[in-house]
Amino acid sequence: MVTLKQLAKELNVSISTVSKALNNSEEIGEETVKRVKELAELYNYKPNKVALSLKQNKTKTIGVIIPDILNHFLAKVLFGVEREATKYGYNIITCISNESLEQEKESLRLLANGSVDGFILCLAEETQVKNEIEHFKKTISQGLPIVMFDRVAHDVLCDKVIVDDFDATYNATKSLLLEKRKNIVFISTLDGISVGKLRERGYRKAILETNTFEPLVLKIKKKDDQQKKIMSFFKKNTTIDGVIAADSSSGIIALNTGVKLGLKVPKNMSVIAYASKSDSFHTIPKLTTIRQHAKEIGANAAQLLINRLQNKSIEIDVKTKIVKTTLIKSKSTL
Repeated sequence: MVTLKQLAKELNVSISTVSKALNNSEEIGEETVKRVKELAELYNYKPNKVALSLKQNKTKTIGVIIPDILNHFLAKVLFGVEREATKYGYNIITCISNESLEQEKESLRLLANGSVDGFILCLAEETQVKNEIEHFKKTISQGLPIVMFDRVAHDVLCDKVIVDDFDATYNATKSLLLEKRKNIVFISTLDGISVGKLRERGYRKAILETNTFEPLVLKIKKKDDQQKKIMSFFKKNTTIDGVIAADSSSGIIALNTGVKLGLKVPKNMSVIAYASKSDSFHTIPKLTTIRQHAKEIGANAAQLLINRLQNKSIEIDVKTKIVKTTLIKSKSTL
């Protein structure tokens, strides 16, 4: 592979002149820039990215750590991060924590050795359950900024991108109350993580404000058979006429279960779930969804991190960006 030194020797100029010409420096004349670029193209010269990153103390790479690659929402956030990072000339390296605190720590250790300039991450469930945050603080103290999204640690001083989980669920529940629903259940598989708790609180607030009936909550653990659990719950609570689901699978299964039991949706029962547009196609009738705008979350996270990386010499206050959700009405509500 040809080097800057070889190009400089053949052109009878200094290595510095070749480097500046390739980077379109105004110090170098147009004719010289043209000669350098033509020879570089002839030899298919490519700059040594490793050497460049060592010299500039920048890798132009972002580490992204997510808990579950099979999660449709997280995959779309990742897409949003990658698309936005590319606009600014950044690459991404993705690690999967698989909801494990130790794997999350190992991913940070692995990439914090000079492989990346900073991190974008969503906390593992185990990290939130154990409330461990020292590994994040240590990483930031090493000069590697972190942007957290969706599941965040509020005690860590860093930029964050979240959605309005509490308000979104509160407003969704109120919309079912306006339909005159009298027995609305909240179903969730996310009890161990912050977003699940916020969504439940939003639901409870809306129900308790009615002063007419008590909150009805079904929490489903990972080890549970989700379909059996929801079917059993519906059989015990035959007056259910509304469902707020904290996740897409709970919403889809609840709607299908109601139909199996002879309920007409939305005549006898309305269903709203946190889900994507594609999820709504998996039910008959089509599911009314709370849309989180995952790609926008990813783009915002990338923007916050890149802004911090490009202004390292400037003291920038940490920010929390709230991405507004959208209630997309469809055929599972009146």
